[in-house]
Amino acid sequence: MEDIKTLLAKMTLEEKASLCCGGGFWNTRELPHLGIPALTLTDGPHGVRKQSGAADHLGLNESDKTTCFPTAAGMAASWNRELLYKVGAAIGEECQAEDVQIVLGPGANIKRSPLCGRNFEYFSEDPYLSAQLAAKHIQGAQSQGVGASLKHFAANNQETRRFNIDVVIDERTLREIYLASFEGAVVDAQPWTVMCAYNKINGEFCSQNRKLLTEILREEWGFAGFVVSDWFAVSERDKGLAAGLDLEMPTSAGIGKEAIVSAVKSGGLSEAALDKAVERILSVISKAVDGKKASAACDKAAHHALAREAARESMVLLKNEGGVLPLAKKGGIAVIGPFAKTPRFQGAGSSHINATRVDIPYDELEKAAEGAALMYAEGYALNGEADAALLEEAKKIAASADVCVIFAGLPDKDDSEGKDRVSLRLPENQNALIAEIAKVHKSVAVVLMNGSAVETPWAGDVKGILEAYLGGQAMAGALAEILFGDCNPSGKLAETFPQTLHDTPCFINFPGDSKRVEYREGLFVGYRYYDKTGVKPLFPFGHGLSYTTFEYSDLRLDKSEMMDTEELRVSLTVKNTGKRAGKEIVQLYVRYPAASVIRPVKELKGFEKVDLAPGEEKQVEFTLGKRAFAFYDTDINGWRVESGDFEILIGKSSAETVLSALVHVTSTTTVKKRYTLDSTIADIRDEPAAAQLVQTLSGSLGAGQELGLDLDALFSSIKIRSLVAMSQFKSGGKGAVTIEQLNGLIAAMNG
Repeated sequence: MEDIKTLLAKMTLEEKASLCCGGGFWNTRELPHLGIPALTLTDGPHGVRKQSGAADHLGLNESDKTTCFPTAAGMAASWNRELLYKVGAAIGEECQAEDVQIVLGPGANIKRSPLCGRNFEYFSEDPYLSAQLAAKHIQGAQSQGVGASLKHFAANNQETRRFNIDVVIDERTLREIYLASFEGAVVDAQPWTVMCAYNKINGEFCSQNRKLLTEILREEWGFAGFVVSDWFAVSERDKGLAAGLDLEMPTSAGIGKEAIVSAVKSGGLSEAALDKAVERILSVISKAVDGKKASAACDKAAHHALAREAARESMVLLKNEGGVLPLAKKGGIAVIGPFAKTPRFQGAGSSHINATRVDIPYDELEKAAEGAALMYAEGYALNGEADAALLEEAKKIAASADVCVIFAGLPDKDDSEGKDRVSLRLPENQNALIAEIAKVHKSVAVVLMNGSAVETPWAGDVKGILEAYLGGQAMAGALAEILFGDCNPSGKLAETFPQTLHDTPCFINFPGDSKRVEYREGLFVGYRYYDKTGVKPLFPFGHGLSYTTFEYSDLRLDKSEMMDTEELRVSLTVKNTGKRAGKEIVQLYVRYPAASVIRPVKELKGFEKVDLAPGEEKQVEFTLGKRAFAFYDTDINGWRVESGDFEILIGKSSAETVLSALVHVTSTTTVKKRYTLDSTIADIRDEPAAAQLVQTLSGSLGAGQELGLDLDALFSSIKIRSLVAMSQFKSGGKGAVTIEQLNGLIAAMNG
């Protein structure tokens, strides 16, 4: 390809406009006479969904066979950055083999509610964890010379009315929760493209939101790639381009092109803005040309093995009472539930992968069982209907077994793009089966296959619960390894499992009305809400058990006092005190109890996964910078640290912190308050210029204590402007305070 500036100079207005609009369903426009090839974009994020035949964006038509890795919900439970990189790289290799230049993923949207039908495609309820894992996935894919498209930017947290819902959200919540999930991934990994979402934010479609696409994404975060629309997300093409939307997908059959050309000719859109968009698109095309690997191929067997490794690290042992797991390789084991033979391993919609092969849990259990005898019962119907005969058969088989393993989970329709769930419950025939089997057998373990949190009304009746998530095509082998103890489970939840739907932070405000959804819970999403309210979840964020035990000790900070421009180094020792090798996920949270603004009780700011042999110990280290202590201050439109003592907490989950230490952080940001006549006495109390006035007026309010009033609190809430009338009333018209005096005082305080 020629130099970008040279190419741009040769292009007509119409050619520039056409390059900013899709050339087909999955391809950009090619301009052969200028040597500009088309890019092929294909759905991800947990595999490559390339459709060589009929195209669609909902996963309806068959795609080429590629590796189906675990979905993001499970991958996040691994808390393993290196694993995310390896999976991203494998997806990049398959893109090369399929002649795909950009894979649409990963998805970094926050899990605001467990009801979101697309939660299986998203990492976490926590923005730090989500951003860290998304960045590694992007870096892995782009290491192979293909681009990743970070999506869906931004606040795309529900499927209900997703094409036009208006997300009403305050600036601080947007910055600290919903944008932070994208920010870390953009800054650390520089994806080739970012995909904008369908929805509106505070009245403006994301596809034509200049603040979002230009001011924040490009000017603040330094994003250098191009912004692509979600498929059919464009509202007004010329306004979108002016706001920073470079590429419309898919083709609009010339409508988008004509809108751009017409706007430029009429003066409504500058050709300079169009040129910038074209340059960004050409820059990515150039990268793709340079990154193209001739005769690219990939090792599908090796990728299947990697998918098994990913599934192994993604499964979470939620409960293991009495050591019901791992299963003994002897005696009789009842395996109950159709998911044991027809597993759920991915969600529905545009991410649906045509897997190269699919391992079956029952078959893998038989291979791993050695001396154990497996007995199978269907137990319940997948269509959700109650079937007494199936239930009785399962109870009979269970009664003759030494231990029962029940496979349960959500149906395809509940983990699906385009539709949110209405309940957190499993199908009632599954709940009934588990409850009935638990009545006739004391040793019951439940394996869950689902893309998001579920209620478990039978949790107190069974001994074991293993969350397998939607574990990809090789999930079955990993599951057998964990159930029989050939591998130690090491996943931890990247989302909170609530007791009931009513306990969730946005229960009242999800999914909103016909036009808008208000994020009234603000910052308090996921564990931030449960911490603040004291509501006990079913299983907390960061929770996950092991077949071994770990001990934490020797927490050290490299300083006890620091400026917010410095870094804090934190270290501790983790020891495997059990008899099995295992991996522990060490979580670091930061707490600031003396904040002057509303803040969560604590927030995740670091994590490491440590592999330890029995008796082995290792030192774990973290480095914390300014953002670990800061909040987004809307008065200065930036991140600010308040001076004070911060608590460093080390936890095994958000609900179990085992070590703590204090560090005093001094802020380097000076925030000058601005006062008006509507400021209160409490606002000005600490200002030297107002000291005499406050003292005089405070003393003049001596009467009234006999009424039982808290005069200090009452006085503090009075507006400054009210002092004129109050002093007039108190002195019988000979007021001690004039409006001129107050204006002079405000001017003095404002400097």
